[in-house]
Amino acid sequence: MTKFFTLLGREVKSFFYSPIAYVVMFFFLLITGFNFYIGVSLLNRGPSEVTVIEAFFNTVLFWIAYLLIFPLITMRTFSEEFKMGTIETLMTAPIRDWQVVISKWLGCLVFYVILWVPSLLYFAVFQWTTKSEAAHAMGAYAGSYLLLLLMGMFYIAIGCFASVLTRNQIIAAVISFCAITILLFAGLLSFIVLNMTPGLRDFVAYFSAVEHMGEFSKGVIDSRPIIYYTTMTVLMLVLTHQVFQARKWKL
Repeated sequence: MTKFFTLLGREVKSFFYSPIAYVVMFFFLLITGFNFYIGVSLLNRGPSEVTVIEAFFNTVLFWIAYLLIFPLITMRTFSEEFKMGTIETLMTAPIRDWQVVISKWLGCLVFYVILWVPSLLYFAVFQWTTKSEAAHAMGAYAGSYLLLLLMGMFYIAIGCFASVLTRNQIIAAVISFCAITILLFAGLLSFIVLNMTPGLRDFVAYFSAVEHMGEFSKGVIDSRPIIYYTTMTVLMLVLTHQVFQARKWKL
């Protein structure tokens, strides 16, 4: 396990040695802060059953910023190693292929979690200044951030899979962005196609990140999305491992 944690530390440090990490953090916090301000401003117009936390996690601006961060933080995971030739040095070390894959995925996940930590301050400052709660119950906070973690695990796994397919970072970013966007819009079919049967509508809603966030931000924690995101994360990591092994033997 010492070797694995050494690899993980290498991946996490690589983010903060790169200027792109600080650029991503700056613009992400700028957009999410503006999104929080817009949500609170809309709620100030009149009485509403929507809570602040629901308004924050269920806007178009939130989903735009959310979609963009995954290609940016995952595009260089494997692509840069293949392009720079450092993958050969990595493969001569006494480590297993799965350790490389999991360490790169976890490194991205750690950075992703760090991105979201400052957003907790938004709600703390709101409650301190207004003397009112941003949600009706703690379950809304727990559900929202639990779903953020689950979706992040899955979408980062998609980004790692895209990165292992090519040595070009831009191509990897485009592949992951398109794949995640398609998944998101596939879940919105129930809003677009009005004459869906109830069974098909429920099936589409099972894959809808927007539907999941709408429920979890209310504090309604459903086990089905948890199972879905967990199993899909494992599947994408297995595929990434298989492709990584195939590409390694071609070097």
